Amino acid sequence: MRTLCASTLIGEFFVIGFAGLVAMKSDDLSNATVWTVCGIGMLLSVLLCGVITRPGGVQLGWALQIALVAGGFFIPMMYILGLLFGALWWASVHYGRKIDEAKARWAAQEATG
Repeated sequence: MRTLCASTLIGEFFVIGFAGLVAMKSDDLSNATVWTVCGIGMLLSVLLCGVITRPGGVQLGWALQIALVAGGFFIPMMYILGLLFGALWWASVHYGRKIDEAKARWAAQEATG
């Protein structure tokens, strides 16, 4: 699960950075605000890569997905990108857990057989 989720989070790192570049063109937002919010989001996406397998890691990932969708209030394209990354996050968690279970079964079979 860790590899799939980390790949999704690194993709989000870049999307958040590019969204910051787009948001800089908005007259309603100051550059300091844009880069503070985007910087925190980018930092969280990288830090989550390291804690994804710890308790609460997946839930923090979901919180980041919600924040990406909420970014659509400032950059409308983020609604779509947030929903796409939310679906990708779900798939990473769901299929990552299935892969981890299969690996555990194979390891148990190797150990007994």
